[in-house]
Amino acid sequence: MPRRTATMLASTLVLIALLCAGVLIKVPYAEMSPGPTVNTLGDARGEPVLQISGRKTYPASGHLNMTTVRVTGAEYRMNIVEAVYGWLAHDSVVVPHDTLYPDGKTEEQSTQENAEEFSQSQESAKVAALKQLDIPVATQVVVSTVVKGSPSEGKLHAGDVIKAVDGTAVEEPDDVAKLVTEHRPGENVTFTIVPAKEAAAAEKAGRAPEGGEKITVKTVKAPAQGEGEAGGEGRAIVGIRAGTDHTFPFEIDIKLADVGGPSAGLMFSLGIIDKLTPGDLTGGTFVAGTGTIDDAGEVGPIGGITMKLVAAREAGARYFLTPDDNCASAAADTPDGLTLVRVKTIEDATESMELIRTGKTAGLPSCSTG
Repeated sequence: MPRRTATMLASTLVLIALLCAGVLIKVPYAEMSPGPTVNTLGDARGEPVLQISGRKTYPASGHLNMTTVRVTGAEYRMNIVEAVYGWLAHDSVVVPHDTLYPDGKTEEQSTQENAEEFSQSQESAKVAALKQLDIPVATQVVVSTVVKGSPSEGKLHAGDVIKAVDGTAVEEPDDVAKLVTEHRPGENVTFTIVPAKEAAAAEKAGRAPEGGEKITVKTVKAPAQGEGEAGGEGRAIVGIRAGTDHTFPFEIDIKLADVGGPSAGLMFSLGIIDKLTPGDLTGGTFVAGTGTIDDAGEVGPIGGITMKLVAAREAGARYFLTPDDNCASAAADTPDGLTLVRVKTIEDATESMELIRTGKTAGLPSCSTG
């Protein structure tokens, strides 16, 4: 065999071997890519995303799109070829597998966590929107979870509204822990509660829970890890964690399946505001965005910002509401034709929407890489 032919054959065999290795060898990476984007003012799967009853609503045009990121599953393992392709592609990001699934978290666990965060983001979105419109929202402290095998098991239940501890009214979840830990382990604590079923009925009727019954629970010593409603070995605990719940003056339902995580909070809030106020918040413009939101209307950062920008622009968005803490990375890789608008609060967002609606876009707060 001629030397040149032998060399070419050997090179071809080496190349084939490398390609096979690239396909067969798995690497500890995962991929993020642009996901679906949904108009919070429109429909999803044949029904309105935002459904409001018991209060006058107004028609809204334009778009207030929430954005998502598509990720590979927890069990999926990329090969070298896929990883290299992902690194080179503009519309995907390759990240360490543990970034998406830390501590060996399964896909099922991640899905459950995302669902819980999504549910909480909906509640906060409603609260922030109504507060922005000066519509009162009743807030109460509730039993969030009851630790199995604790003194509270069978006496207190998730969803019970906590009105007082030892006769002292509570206004924040931290108040419960503070009052319980004033006791020594072995002493009794008296909770004034509205049972979960009664509280749920009151919420459905659009009124704050009333009345209350007294439940006595004997405290125990906190374990070494400080589990329970207060940390620290030796503290008195009863085995509950307190949280907050809200009673809305009318019904607001957010209907969106197969979406998880907290990042749609800001856009849900804006959609609710638009539907509850006359005129168009967008002025008919296509606006997309992202950002967590809390009850006070503070907008927080999210992951996968560059992928969300790509998804928004491909859907037709002209403006993108960007959490302040995501601004630098977003500004470093902004798709052509998309204007970033920096937001820190729901008030910032509504003010920017007014500038967009009236065409005064020169005054919009922008993002920069610095």
